[in-house]
Amino acid sequence: MSDTVPAAEAAPPPRDPRLIAGEEVIFQTEKHWLAPVTDSWMAALLILGALVLAWLQTPETNGIMGFVNRVLNLLEIALFLGGVGWIIYNIVAWRSAKYMLTNHRVLFSEGLLRKKSAETLLASISDVRMSQGFIARSLGFGNIQIMGASGEAGADNFTSIRGADQLKKKMLEQKIAVLSAPSTTMAPAATMAPAATPAAAQSGQAETMSTLSSLAALRDSGAITPDEYESKKTELLARL
Repeated sequence: MSDTVPAAEAAPPPRDPRLIAGEEVIFQTEKHWLAPVTDSWMAALLILGALVLAWLQTPETNGIMGFVNRVLNLLEIALFLGGVGWIIYNIVAWRSAKYMLTNHRVLFSEGLLRKKSAETLLASISDVRMSQGFIARSLGFGNIQIMGASGEAGADNFTSIRGADQLKKKMLEQKIAVLSAPSTTMAPAATMAPAATPAAAQSGQAETMSTLSSLAALRDSGAITPDEYESKKTELLARL
């Protein structure tokens, strides 16, 4: 009887380096395939303009008309290459956009040259709004607006998100879970055990996330600067 070799188990996907200890991904999505189409309407106008310039040119190569034709030809090439390059950029930006919800935070990232990202604690979110037109609702995407303590003035807006309704629902569910979780405080130093137990580590993580939430609220209200918030956040996360 010949021995059978068990099939190799598939390796688990690599963990996102932005996740901290005790943080798990709840939901993740990306931009809808229609996003590069809607973002490229100006690029389409450039290509259309190049076609119009090509139609306006005449076979004349000498004199004033020859000079005009050469100028139109250069403009045609510039508009065409600009339009095609713009469309390629929108496609790459569409493929690189990522939206992630964890049990503690919302992590959004989109764009290339003008990169826009958000890293918001669930406890600091005051409201989540979603907008959908008829076409967006039919195709299953929408726009998401995340507001903090400062309201619409400091809101983060992200467009053409696939499964936006599911993302909003899960975001609100996780926010309620965070707010309804019992508050924990660290034990005094004199009564702490020499070695941290799993329960103590979890308590410390909960207190850290609560502190970060308070700092985020201060940042959104303008009490502290974004740089001060990032510096303190880095310091707190380094203790985990």
